Amino acid sequence: MQRCDWNYSGSIEQIYQDYHDYEWGKLNLNENYLFEMLILESFQSGLSWSTILHKRDNFKKAFADFDIDKVSQFDEQDIKRLLTDSTIIRNKLKINAAINNARVISSWHKKGKTLGEFLQQYIPEPIINHPQSMSDIPAKTDLSTQISKDMKKAGFKFVGPTTIYSFLQGTGFINDHLEKCDFKY
Repeated sequence: MQRCDWNYSGSIEQIYQDYHDYEWGKLNLNENYLFEMLILESFQSGLSWSTILHKRDNFKKAFADFDIDKVSQFDEQDIKRLLTDSTIIRNKLKINAAINNARVISSWHKKGKTLGEFLQQYIPEPIINHPQSMSDIPAKTDLSTQISKDMKKAGFKFVGPTTIYSFLQGTGFINDHLEKCDFKY
């Protein structure tokens, strides 16, 4: 099977391969999944994606199974708990951003709006790119910059253009699988 030429740090780890094969570039509009990926992508900033994937189950436990309403209710005690949880990335700014972002999404839900619908305003159908090599895939685009700007305006934190581009790839709004990749669709 042909796959994208990701840097797999030597041999391909199963967790990384499964993410590539079954999630990355595959549209998933489940609201809790979108929230999960937003959290994971924001925590990934400055780290390897492999590190995040290996800690994914720990993040899931620490952040109430990525239940938006539960995370939106996190308080100072929860922040202290997360800051002492050695199984996740203990970055206070990122922890606060995850809780803040849950609150923004939760407030949208109370108004009948979802994160998925917000994103579909910009990308009504998945964008399928046709990169020939990994160097053809940008780190950010004008679109991710605009979405980032609008998310920040709505109150989101840790949603820079590069993080948003990775988030859009991870959730399948953008499909950047290489042309040669057997997992493109």
